[in-house]
Amino acid sequence: MVDVSATTWVCERASQLGFAMAGVVRAEKFPELARQQEWFARGYAGEMNYLSDPRRSNPQAALPGIQSAIVCALTYNTEYVRTEQAFATLNRASETGGPRGWVSRYAWGDDYHDVLREKLQMLLDGLREQHPQPFEARIYADTGPINERVLAKHAGLGWLGKNTLLLNERIGSFFFLGVILTTLDLPSTSTSDAPPPDRCGTCRKCIDACPTEALVDPYVMDARKCISYLTIELRGAIPEQLREPMGQHIFGCDICQDVCPWNRHAPVTDAKEFQPRSFAHPTPAAAREETEFSLNGKDGASPETLFLPSLERLASMNQSEFSEMFRGSPIKRTKWRGLIRNVCVALGNSNFNGDLVAFKRISSVMARLAASSDPVISESAQWAVSRIQANEASPIVKMI
Repeated sequence: MVDVSATTWVCERASQLGFAMAGVVRAEKFPELARQQEWFARGYAGEMNYLSDPRRSNPQAALPGIQSAIVCALTYNTEYVRTEQAFATLNRASETGGPRGWVSRYAWGDDYHDVLREKLQMLLDGLREQHPQPFEARIYADTGPINERVLAKHAGLGWLGKNTLLLNERIGSFFFLGVILTTLDLPSTSTSDAPPPDRCGTCRKCIDACPTEALVDPYVMDARKCISYLTIELRGAIPEQLREPMGQHIFGCDICQDVCPWNRHAPVTDAKEFQPRSFAHPTPAAAREETEFSLNGKDGASPETLFLPSLERLASMNQSEFSEMFRGSPIKRTKWRGLIRNVCVALGNSNFNGDLVAFKRISSVMARLAASSDPVISESAQWAVSRIQANEASPIVKMI
């Protein structure tokens, strides 16, 4: 084993590269890894079959000869409001140019896989300069057959919360985890044989706040009910009983993190990579002659961003426009079909508040989607139309 100064250098260099935390842990078969197969056997993984990879239960299988894992945390939290504060805006049609959707804050900017990988590569390059003797290493930026959260826990970076995420009492949970597996034998950063204590206590805010009841028990998630899974990983139609609880979420969900007391004072980053990206939406066919609108509804105002994006504009995209708009964005994972499906559900859960102009424009877009040859898109659009028309209290429906 190399001396402790090697681990000290790793943590200091990680901090210089912008990581909020870094730790080192001996690569072992931790008890949490053995429980993964039981969770998978219950069907809680849904269609995420890659989670059954046996290498996820044993770091040695991910990199033969592995001695250590370097775990780094990169903050992505920004100063923008949380989901709860945004809900009022999500339902104000007349003031915001039509209904708007919620994109998980981690997906507002650039693809975090690329950002993480670049920083981890710079850390690894420096490590090779520090240790010229040959050694093997692999970088995983949320891309490999490993459980980053378990490694981070045993590296002393936090505990696994009741929402199943890694929590840290200093920076909360709004961070990405990246890992370098290596055959270098580095001293662990953990100051004791036991990982950090669980500080969730009797709190169950995340469990109670989940609109789809995905947290079936403390520390246990049924991913099949999770809004993040439904809007990103699921390829088919969203189960009808889960559509209304999804609200206006169109990519991911932050609710269980937003309500966590440990995120009350979570630090924010001004890194441009994680700020809401601006983009030019395609102009809907039904609105070619309509005045362009922005988030605050004023001409010439700030450009559209992924913070509360217009559902009408997103629903109007075709495949090529989707590919252009979300190049270098995490949102490309859900694919065009998935995003349009999600937007249809969000529109079915939206209010128009008497905005007849917005209602007519969106009705035209939804009629086109309802006639789509794609059965998932067609059914989702038809469901949304039926929801809107069934809202007898809406003054719009009475005016049509």
